Amino acid sequence: MSLRFARPRAARLLAIPPRRLLAALVFLLLPTAVLADGPFEPLTIASRSGRHTFQVEVMRDDAGRAQGLMFRRAMAPDRGMLFDFERTEPVAMWMKNTYLPLDMLFIRADGTVARIAADTEPLSTRTIPSGEPVLGVLELNAGTAARLGLHPGDRVEHPLFRGR
Repeated sequence: MSLRFARPRAARLLAIPPRRLLAALVFLLLPTAVLADGPFEPLTIASRSGRHTFQVEVMRDDAGRAQGLMFRRAMAPDRGMLFDFERTEPVAMWMKNTYLPLDMLFIRADGTVARIAADTEPLSTRTIPSGEPVLGVLELNAGTAARLGLHPGDRVEHPLFRGR
């Protein structure tokens, strides 16, 4: 009678074809990359109450705009996310899969705030319309707009709104 020994785990891993192993690693690490913060760009809001600077991630493509802040559980008080819609048009946002309550600032092409949707409801599929054509939307932690005294008409300073 012969005895059979199971192959050690390391030997089994080495037996996996390299392409399959690479595909598995990409599949496992991709969500981490998607959920990671950064890179950040400075953005300033000039309001009657003063100048308020944030570090923002800018979503410039369809994939980034679709992902947004979904699945994030926290955001630093001086951080935010700016959505660049590439052209001025009416837009609507939602909070599906977004755990953080947010303030949404809808921004015209000239950098002025058109509308503020304060303290949006996490995980809601209700649409939040811009109310007029805008070029961008800035998402900040809920309560930030009220705390800083931000209002429609305030000016957002960022390269996206220069020369428009």
